[in-house]
Amino acid sequence: MYRCIAAALAALLCSFAAHAQALRNFPANALRGSLVIGAAPEILLNAQPARLSAGARIRDQANLQPRPASLTGAKLLVHYTVDTQGLVQEVWILTPEEAARKPWPVTLQEARSWQFDPVAQTWTKP
Repeated sequence: MYRCIAAALAALLCSFAAHAQALRNFPANALRGSLVIGAAPEILLNAQPARLSAGARIRDQANLQPRPASLTGAKLLVHYTVDTQGLVQEVWILTPEEAARKPWPVTLQEARSWQFDPVAQTWTKP
């Protein structure tokens, strides 16, 4: 019985490790910024007041969806997208490997003028 429990636990831990190492693909409209969550839906995005949209999704470094209240006050390096009304729609908290990918646009103007390779998940400045 103990062997079965130990085997199940080992399999579970291996699946978490494999899941955490999976590369995430970000859309071409994802911008990089710093995020501080206040009383949801209020946030600070790049030190400026902003709001999360009603259906906003926040993904942590393991691609899980924590509650915004559990992240209140933390300063996070993120990729994010905005909806047509300018509200923050999707947020990905970056892993150290994702944060090391540079350059990454921080404004819509940069994203429009740079070239994005969706396979390599890299940007090239003109």
